[in-house]
Amino acid sequence: MIKYNQIKEIPKEYLVKKINEYLQEDSPDGDITTVGTISPDSIIEAELIAKDDIILSGKNVVDVMFDSNSEIVYNFEDGDEVKNREIIATIKGNAIEILRKERIFLNLMQRMSGIATTTKKYVDIARPHNVVVLDTRKTTPGLRMFEKYSVCMGGGQNHRYSLSTGILIKDNHIVAAGGVHEAVIGCKKLDSFLPIQIEVAKKEQIQNAIESGAEGLLLDNMSPEYLVECVIFAREIRKDIFLEASGGINLDNLGGYVTTGIDAVSVGALTHSVKSSDISLKFI
Repeated sequence: MIKYNQIKEIPKEYLVKKINEYLQEDSPDGDITTVGTISPDSIIEAELIAKDDIILSGKNVVDVMFDSNSEIVYNFEDGDEVKNREIIATIKGNAIEILRKERIFLNLMQRMSGIATTTKKYVDIARPHNVVVLDTRKTTPGLRMFEKYSVCMGGGQNHRYSLSTGILIKDNHIVAAGGVHEAVIGCKKLDSFLPIQIEVAKKEQIQNAIESGAEGLLLDNMSPEYLVECVIFAREIRKDIFLEASGGINLDNLGGYVTTGIDAVSVGALTHSVKSSDISLKFI
C-alpha cells in the first residue's frame, strides 16, 4: 500500500499566516461599515449554526481568528457529525472584531465542511470493501492544506501533497521520456526513495509498468468490468502491487468500482467541485 503523509492537523503558524493574508485582502483599511455603525467597546455573543447535516471541518480556523479577549465555547470537534440547526459554537467578544472576521471564517469553514461531508459519503460506500478514498492535487490554489485536511476529517486519505512528495508517472511523462522503462529509470536515478506509481489506461501497459519497477499503478478511466480484468492480470504479475482507480468516479458509480479488487479510488471531485456546507453566524 502506497501511503503519503496525511494532513490531520494544520500548523498554527501556517493558519495565522494565511488568515492574515485573507483579512488583508478583505479589509485592508478596516471594516468601514461596521466601524461607522457600532461602538468600539460593544460586546456581543453569536451562535455558529449548521444549516445542513454536515461533517465539521474548520474549527481550527476559528481558533486562530480570535485571541484571549474573546470567549469561544464549542459543542463539536472537527470530524464530528453536526445535524441541521445544531449550534456548532458560541462566540463572545468585541462586535467589530467578530463582524470583520465573520466572512473569512465562514467561507473557509463552509468550504472545508463541504469537503469533509462529501468525503464521508464516499467513505461510507468504500469502507465495507476495504477500499481507501483518496484526494488529488485538483485543489484550490492557496487552499490545498485546508482542503486536504478536510478530506481527512471526512475519513478519506491524502494522495501526494505536491509534485515534490510523490512520483506519479503519467502518459505525458512516458511520451517525453521515450517510454515507460526510460521514465522509471530516470526517476530511480534521483535516489529519492519515493515509491513510483505509473498511470496506465489499458491492460497491455500493465506488465511493462510493473516489470519496469512500479510499486503502484493508477488505472485510469476504466469501466468497472474492464478494471476487474486489469486487477486480476496485475495481481498475477505482482501480488502486492498497489492498485488505484481514477477518472470519472462519483457517488453514482462508486459502488461498481469498490468491488473490483482495487486498493483505492482517487476522486478529484472531493475538492474541485464540492458544494460548500451551509453555516451561519447569528448574533443573540
